[in-house]
Amino acid sequence: MERWPWPSGGAWLLVAARALLQLLRSDLRLGRPLLAALALLAALDWLCQRLLPPPAALVVLAGAGWIALSRLARPPRLPVATRAVLITGCDTGFGKETAKKLDAMGFTVLATVLDLNSPGALELRDLCSPRLKLLQMDLTKAEDISRVLEITKAHTASTVADVELSPVATFRKCMEVNFFGALELTKGLLPLLRHSRGRIVTVGSPAGDMPYPCLAAYGTSKAAIALLMDTFGCELLPWGIKVSIIKPGCFKTDAVTNVNLWEKRKQLLLANIPRELLQAYGEDYIEHVHGQFLNSLRMALPDLSPVVDAIIDALLAAQPRSRYYPGRGLGLMYFIHHYLPEGLRRCFLQNFFINHLLPRALRPGQHGPAPA
Repeated sequence: MERWPWPSGGAWLLVAARALLQLLRSDLRLGRPLLAALALLAALDWLCQRLLPPPAALVVLAGAGWIALSRLARPPRLPVATRAVLITGCDTGFGKETAKKLDAMGFTVLATVLDLNSPGALELRDLCSPRLKLLQMDLTKAEDISRVLEITKAHTASTVADVELSPVATFRKCMEVNFFGALELTKGLLPLLRHSRGRIVTVGSPAGDMPYPCLAAYGTSKAAIALLMDTFGCELLPWGIKVSIIKPGCFKTDAVTNVNLWEKRKQLLLANIPRELLQAYGEDYIEHVHGQFLNSLRMALPDLSPVVDAIIDALLAAQPRSRYYPGRGLGLMYFIHHYLPEGLRRCFLQNFFINHLLPRALRPGQHGPAPA
């Protein structure tokens, strides 16, 4: 039976024309998703030519191509012009890289740093445009937050250890920075956000959703800020304010790769832990946990761009997501956390992150800590 090639060719012309238009508008990226879609369309073309009459083949192939390109298209974004953004924690990591990217895109960037002479601050000063303004701010100090709020208005006309071993001061410090500081700053900005129908974008962590071993203080603070942002998202919706939280995987930020910092925190923990606790757990237990933690950080991804891209999408997408999960393997981790039995979830986290050594007092031959 003779095949009529024209319906197939017509469908491919239609798909190619739309793809070219999307590429010219920067609504489509050349990459694996596009190549995979074209391969699937080629397979569909082969089936249509053998199973369907020419008019039906034309309709099916053209419709499938149109749907595929629609799904691959970037969501519409808001214009950058006249937009200002306040970014906290720009000394290092995600904050610094986001500030550089947004400045290059044309935003007016207000970048807060702990130290105006830190290497990160000097890098931003050297590489970015005059639109970027560096502001000194410590999120644990109310006077710093108040000063930054006034400047913003003018421009907008953790220690790794088990819970029992972690000092309460560590929990307080994490809550001061990750929760109360963010809360006070956000509340201070709400009048401006309501007026401009602005956005709130916060960096959270999967540790706020899953009980990562030895990250209780950090994870608790991130769980608190996530719930707060969800509340803001509901309450501020009538004002047109959209709220997003970014929950990245493990990336190679300056804090993650600073082995000397983690060593100092371990020594500080050993120096301040009560004697009874040290005897019950053992110094080798703390050393083992520290080594396991450093080993897990070797899996950190060096390219921070997925997190930066997620932040930019949350700022500019016409319909931003409430949650972004940039990073490798997070889908599998959340699947295990939500759908597998508790024993398997616990086993996965411990083997994936920190494989515990048995505390000294629980080892065979031990009968509890020696009396003080």
